[in-house]
Amino acid sequence: MGRRTIKPLESRGPLRVMFLVTSMPVGGAETLLVNLIRRMDRSRFAPELCCMKELGPLGVVMEQEVPTFHKMLSSKYDLRVVSRLSELFRVREIDAVVTVGAGDKMFWGRLCAWLAGVPVIASAIHSTGWPDSINLLNRRLTSITDRFIGVAAPHGKHLVEVEGFPTEKVTVIPNGIDTDRFVVDPEVRRRVRDEWRVRDDTAVSGIVAALRPEKDHALFLNAAARVVKRCPRSHFVIVGDGPERPAIEALRDELGLQDHVTMMGSRSDVPDLLCGMDTFVLTSKNEASPVSILEAMSCQLPIVAPRVGSIPDAVDDGINGLLVEASSLDETADAMIALSQGANLRAEMGAAAREKVLRYGSLDAMVGGYQDLVTTVYRQKALKAASTVRQPVSSGVLLGNPSDVKAS
Repeated sequence: MGRRTIKPLESRGPLRVMFLVTSMPVGGAETLLVNLIRRMDRSRFAPELCCMKELGPLGVVMEQEVPTFHKMLSSKYDLRVVSRLSELFRVREIDAVVTVGAGDKMFWGRLCAWLAGVPVIASAIHSTGWPDSINLLNRRLTSITDRFIGVAAPHGKHLVEVEGFPTEKVTVIPNGIDTDRFVVDPEVRRRVRDEWRVRDDTAVSGIVAALRPEKDHALFLNAAARVVKRCPRSHFVIVGDGPERPAIEALRDELGLQDHVTMMGSRSDVPDLLCGMDTFVLTSKNEASPVSILEAMSCQLPIVAPRVGSIPDAVDDGINGLLVEASSLDETADAMIALSQGANLRAEMGAAAREKVLRYGSLDAMVGGYQDLVTTVYRQKALKAASTVRQPVSSGVLLGNPSDVKAS
């Protein structure tokens, strides 16, 4: 483990915070991280970003704004990551490492942070199952981890009761979005719908999610096929990319939905795309607190989503959306049909959705939560280091000097 001085907050500059991810595709968790980094108080924090593998589209954007690093891990068993990552943390004099998501980044990030003597080590978890399930190796690093961050109260409970993390190490920081950015703009709506070639009276249902198995886009398409039978003018938009794209495109064609489905791929203009939709749908098999739902609600879209994770905390069934059982084709299709047919219902639920997200999902509150966590843990470590230096041994000699204090 590295040895370094932990200076008191009052006698140092901004804390250097390194956020560690695999890469930065256009996705909910990644967009959340971009917003967090951008909003951090630069007088108190100096955020940096490290992508273990490739940068990804959002990583390319962020390297123009903050110090950004990548290509730390070439394969799952690339042990050279230890020297690369530890050296990066030392050279950059990182004060806090926050791993985002589970898997390799959570393991190597925390281990290397500990080896480099980084004072604050935290892990933010964004879901209750794959890809954020916690394996045995990651559990074994619990003792060197200062905080595990859940994104909603039910998620925090899951981290304690299911994942087995100590209660005192679990902190809940609810996801938040920029409600000034996600707003309805009539001109943008017209432009986007022209791009999709849909009429004003066409009901557009959209999903924004990485094309991965747990997001279950097959359920979305099968439900869309039923909607089209009842509402022939309906249209559907899929925003996102990922390994499931070939299978999704094949199913779209098999269901005869070529003229009813627009696949946008990864896009950085999600607020604009949401403006063009009438209903937002999520079909995930598991979630914690999906930021995509909050973004859609901010754009006054009624929600169709499963009762998983903390979604029921955001979506009030029958008020600002319709909740369904996860993986239920019948319930998902019926909910989508009800909103496709009911313009007045969509308007009422959309207005309620915007009102709810203004109270429920503040970006400022989320940023404040992360800043408070880092500051609190760092201050505790600094005080502990100072007391260790001053503590006398039986002979009356002081234990070491400030340059010998270990960060834990």
